Amino acid sequence: MKYLSKLLILVCSLSSFVGQAGDLTNANEIITKANLASYYSADDGSAQARMIIVDAQGNKQMRQFTILRKDQTDLGNQDILVFFSRPTDVQGTVFRVVKKVTSDDDRWLYLPALDLVKRISAGDKRTSFVGAHFFYEDVSGRNPAEDNFTLLKTDNNFYTIKAQPKDLNSVEFDHYIVSVDKNTFLPMQVDFYDSQGKKSRSLQVLKTEVIDGFTTVMHSKITQHSDGSYTEMQFRNVKYNVGLPNDIFSERSLRNPPKEWLD
Repeated sequence: MKYLSKLLILVCSLSSFVGQAGDLTNANEIITKANLASYYSADDGSAQARMIIVDAQGNKQMRQFTILRKDQTDLGNQDILVFFSRPTDVQGTVFRVVKKVTSDDDRWLYLPALDLVKRISAGDKRTSFVGAHFFYEDVSGRNPAEDNFTLLKTDNNFYTIKAQPKDLNSVEFDHYIVSVDKNTFLPMQVDFYDSQGKKSRSLQVLKTEVIDGFTTVMHSKITQHSDGSYTEMQFRNVKYNVGLPNDIFSERSLRNPPKEWLD
């Protein structure tokens, strides 16, 4: 009996590391599905979001905005607009992205106080997004073509994958480890490591909901481990397949926001 118990424990332990029949074994295939689940739900969508930015001393700042997104094709190019509504010092600020699969994304930031459209260079994509711990690149998603992926392990709930940047000079980290939910393919935890193997930055998904058939991240948190500061982002009023017209994704919308799509 004691032998049988040990055998069962061993089998259960092994199954948590080697996965189950039907599990995917190709890291690139898993990342492709994760990219689709994270950034390409439906043909288009809108959502209202609020970020709470907490610095190392515990001081808090808030950012509130509406995000509009339209896919040109699944896993292909994509248009994104982010309209800030609160607080007053960022009200009217607009962030525009033309996400590209085969080249660097195009990014612009409209600053209403200066009536200035500022282009965000490719070299600045991994800098703070309006003072948050999220980077500009986090808004539209990192292009999977920039990394090499290795499947480290599979357990009952997650695929754990290591991503190694192809160009280390283009990023501030050495590699990252991502835990992809086996059922939804949403990345639920992403840990970035420096060249010393020390964890530098982490992204956690804290809450999801199924909306119109799409499992959607509703609450996430990103932490800077060097000082414990962090930003939480919460979404509400998420809608899919709303029929966003192509012509609103233009420079004209930076100065003249399409108000009918922002309520």
